[in-house]
Order: sequence, then C-alpha cells, then structure tokens
Amino acid sequence: MVPRKPLVFPPLGQRIVVVGSSGSGKTTLSKTIASRLSIPHVEIDALHFEPDWVEVEFPVLRARIDAALSGPAWVADGNYAKLRDIIWARGDTLVWLELPLEIVLWRLLSRTFRRMITQEELWQGNRENLRTAFFSKDSLILYMLKTRKMHHIGYPLALKQPEYCHLKLIHVRTPAQVSSWLAQIKPD
Repeated sequence: MVPRKPLVFPPLGQRIVVVGSSGSGKTTLSKTIASRLSIPHVEIDALHFEPDWVEVEFPVLRARIDAALSGPAWVADGNYAKLRDIIWARGDTLVWLELPLEIVLWRLLSRTFRRMITQEELWQGNRENLRTAFFSKDSLILYMLKTRKMHHIGYPLALKQPEYCHLKLIHVRTPAQVSSWLAQIKPD
C-alpha cells in the first residue's frame, strides 16, 4: 500500500472567513481557530438575530458587520452572500467546510436535539424548538438541504470574481482533513 501524501494547505492569514452548510461545524471550527490564534471570533448569526428570531434591518446588520470586522485580525463564520462584499473582501483566507451530507445531517440533527433538550440559548435569548427546527418554512434542516448545492456551485464561481481572488482557499471535505489542517495551527 502506497502511503498518502499529507495535504498541503496555504498559510493561514489573520482575517479568516469560515463557510459551509448549516451543521458543517463552522462555528466550532471558528472558535477553535480564534482561540489558537488569540484573535476575535465573529459569529455572523449572533449579529443578525434579535430576540424572538427577528432579523435586524439590513443596514443595521451591515453596520454591525462593518464594526465587528474593522480590526486587523478575526475569524468570522457564516454564509451570508448578501454580506460577501464586506466579509470576503476584508478576509485574507477562506476556509470552506464541504463535508459529506450524511455527516452534516447527523451533526445538524444531533446539535438541534441537544439544544432543544438543554434549552441552550443561541443569541439574544433565542432557542431552537420543534416548530422552528422541523415544521416551519424556515426549518434549519430544509435550509441546509436547499442551500448545500448552491454553496457547491456558488463558492467556486464567487472565488473566481476579481474582488475575491485574493483569498487563500482552504477547502476541506472530510473530518480527517479538518483535523489534519487544525493540527498545523499552533497556539500563539
């Protein structure tokens, strides 16, 4: 058996954007990177939602993102195409988690049930429940299934645009690749 060559990743910058489908591990990975590099973590969802899952007005969201990403170093997670002109433009590294559907679905379901049982607060007092998770038109499960293919097609196209070609891409497709890449990030 021929040993596999280890994956080689580009060097990590200081303004890191983490994207991927819901349940892929964006926030967990972002928190880990931010902790290892001792830089701020920006969770876009936390800036997007007010109590009772009310979405903030778009100009307010843009102002919040603008302020949160004004520093020299940060890790931001989220798939907000409508904010790409701020987030991706300011980033220097894009980490794309494109894990297999069965892993993402398992993680999403496990996380959702855990949050419902423990009544874990997400942001601004918001919590997941059966209705919002499964039975609403905004169901996170349906959202993940609908947007997954859009990410697969849309991210490569967006990365070819002149305004985003400066981004170093770290594209990982398995949990083993994520672990291998994370092992290369040494704490400060």
